[in-house]
Amino acid sequence: MPNSKCQRILIAVDGSENALEAVRYVGKTIPANRVEIVLFHVMVKVPESFMGVQKEPAYQYRIADIKAWEDMQERLIREFFLKARGALLEAGIPEKVVSEKIQNRQAGIARDIIAEACTGYDAVVVGRRGVSQLKDLILGSIAYKILERIVEIPVWVVGRGFQRGKVLVALDSSEGAIRAIDHVASMLNGSPYFEVTLYHVIRGLDILEQIYKKGLAEAIQSEWNTTAEEEMESRKKEIEPLLRKARERLVSVGMNPKHILEKIESGGGSCAGSICEEAEKGTYDTIVVGRRGLSRVREFFMGRVSNKVIQLATQKTVWVVS
Repeated sequence: MPNSKCQRILIAVDGSENALEAVRYVGKTIPANRVEIVLFHVMVKVPESFMGVQKEPAYQYRIADIKAWEDMQERLIREFFLKARGALLEAGIPEKVVSEKIQNRQAGIARDIIAEACTGYDAVVVGRRGVSQLKDLILGSIAYKILERIVEIPVWVVGRGFQRGKVLVALDSSEGAIRAIDHVASMLNGSPYFEVTLYHVIRGLDILEQIYKKGLAEAIQSEWNTTAEEEMESRKKEIEPLLRKARERLVSVGMNPKHILEKIESGGGSCAGSICEEAEKGTYDTIVVGRRGLSRVREFFMGRVSNKVIQLATQKTVWVVS
């Protein structure tokens, strides 16, 4: 059951504007009196082995250049930390709950972030893209590796950040959906700024109908429509108790019932597509999805729906809850 414990948040930063946007998003999302934030940076240095092999006198001058480059990288991330602290302070986050950690790269940037995340955090936050945007066509490689490999901790992939405070929580009847609600409740506990929509998509028969309708007799078409409507009503009745339970959990941690909406959409051909369309149409900032839905057998790393939402919702912040 959700509680009011302090939430420990790891924000992986690389000094980019996208990383600063992720910091701003966190500052405006979690109530200031219940958060502990760690700004974590993996420092990439030139390996000592590289400098060691350069024994020729003609190469010695480059060692000074390498040292200067490393010093510059550290100076830039220190300057970034100052900006990040300023953004959090402006959002009302006390300076005392913010700490910084710089770690030299060990196993690799993504793996080092994952190792840190496993030391006791309630969420891991990354920008959708980092410094190397040309390499990140759809989703940054670091962000994708983190999403792929962190399977027990919720991961937030921040898009353009917080604007309206509208959250779309995609629900099905899986355990992952219940955990998603608990995560939303624990993170937004007592926050007055959010409107949450509990959203469920009933995949309809409309696509099959479009394909086969021309070849069906009128009587069969009528029967098809009646069967589809009955199926829709049956599915709505199945999901309504879950929506009520989700609403109760959010209200129990102090969310204003007037700020909790429910929406069941039928006739959707693609769950991920419907979720993203609703997020765009309803001007939501944040989409929350469970890592895995009902079709566990066919999901190896990430669930098909959560994976597609991440790829499609390029301008949104997406919480993937394990």
